Amino acid sequence: MDTTRTYLISLFSGDGPPPPEVDLAAIMAELEKINDDIRAAGGWVFAGGLAATSSATVVRKPDAVSDALLTDGPFIEAKEHLGGISIVRAADYDVALGWAERIAGATGLTVEIRPFEQGGPGQQPTTE
Repeated sequence: MDTTRTYLISLFSGDGPPPPEVDLAAIMAELEKINDDIRAAGGWVFAGGLAATSSATVVRKPDAVSDALLTDGPFIEAKEHLGGISIVRAADYDVALGWAERIAGATGLTVEIRPFEQGGPGQQPTTE
């Protein structure tokens, strides 16, 4: 029985650009090392950073027949927002948690790890 689960690792960042003292090149280099380790372990699915919240569009559609209401900008005003994600697969939660801890350490950001629901149609990524 395959016990591999898929996890979402969410990175939360503050509004605006990073402070000037942050060495973004060094952070990105460390993240690439972590991503290489995840790939080597066979856990890589996807990772990426998100554009500024000002580029967001909120879509509200209360039912199938109503027109959608589109609003520019983020859904809520917040001090932190979703800045990037990694999706990984691991047979052991502690392995995925270890990757999340390394990402948090490399970025200095708040990181949340959460498993995807199991079992529903379309909920599992295809494997190559």
